[in-house]
Amino acid sequence: MRYGFTTGSCAAAASKAAAYMLLTGKLKQDITIQTPKGIVFHAEILEITRGEKEVTCAVRKDGGDDPDITTGALIFSTVRIENQIKKSVAESDGVPEQKKAEILIDGGTGVGRVTKPGLDQPVGNAAINHVPREMIAKEVQEVCALADYTGVLEISVPTGENLAEQTFNPRLGIVGGISILGTSGIVEPMSSQALLDTIKVELNQKKAEGYPVAAVSPGNYGLDFMKNTYHYDLDRSVKCSNFIGDTIDMAIAAGFEKMLLTGHIGKLVKVAGGIMNTHSKEGDCRMELLVAAGVRNQVPYPVLDEILQCVTTEEAVRKLEVC
Repeated sequence: MRYGFTTGSCAAAASKAAAYMLLTGKLKQDITIQTPKGIVFHAEILEITRGEKEVTCAVRKDGGDDPDITTGALIFSTVRIENQIKKSVAESDGVPEQKKAEILIDGGTGVGRVTKPGLDQPVGNAAINHVPREMIAKEVQEVCALADYTGVLEISVPTGENLAEQTFNPRLGIVGGISILGTSGIVEPMSSQALLDTIKVELNQKKAEGYPVAAVSPGNYGLDFMKNTYHYDLDRSVKCSNFIGDTIDMAIAAGFEKMLLTGHIGKLVKVAGGIMNTHSKEGDCRMELLVAAGVRNQVPYPVLDEILQCVTTEEAVRKLEVC
């Protein structure tokens, strides 16, 4: 199946192209960036508008074979030079440092604003997650490394407000548009049968290679935690997406007697309640399960009531930690 590229990758590509055209004066109709996963993204640049101090362009979102509501949307970026241009050289211990442009990243029309705590960005910020922000800054710095200027970089998705109504953004407290997301820069296909077949093959391979424990994670959060915390070799693990129950059954069928399941609490708390497919369309009782656990452990009622109002498990855990 064909993978696609995240809104974050599209925003970074559009930003890089806009910066290039603004600083060089040359037309740019395609651009290349490297995603955090190491896969190169060759993007066609569309809807170009060039001015003396501002360039806007877009990249069309391609979600590959994944059923993604934002596929086909144009992800815009505007790069604008501010009137104030920095001339000073930063110094550290008397040694001049290499000058860099100051990249200010914000959301424009169609990009949502965070209104509730517990998300990737603080309340008030544009819903552009930290990995896309890092990607955008890196790609633009690459273009303007030799220029000393302060720029304002604005990301906008003109159809984003309508698209957001078809996502969970309003429930999460993100208003006014979609989110610019991505942890790897890549959208991996989510075909159910193809994924189940792949999981089964990988489990059988791990068993044949002599691994005594099936190390499983729903996604990148769990895999990164295993790597960063325990220095675990990710080649020994299996990614199961939302299909945790099916994966347990297949691990037993493959002959494993033990399984290590590592993942984000937002998914694994569902498993604690017997939800074996953790996709949001299959069921969601995260806060109810946390409250039930809190009742068993004599958590004060006011805290339990606050947890029921939370939109993310991170926010709920913070309330438990301070009670």
